[in-house]
Amino acid sequence: MSNHAAYILAAYLVAAAILGGLVIASLGARNRVRRELAARGLEKRR
Repeated sequence: MSNHAAYILAAYLVAAAILGGLVIASLGARNRVRRELAARGLEKRR
């Protein structure tokens, strides 16, 4: 593997790790908001 390919692979891995962290953080925040709304009796009925 050339130096260029290693750089590209590393960039993809960093981007995937950042995007994964953002997904996990946003899902956690979503669950916290849903629990808070349910505790206040404001949850949306489906």
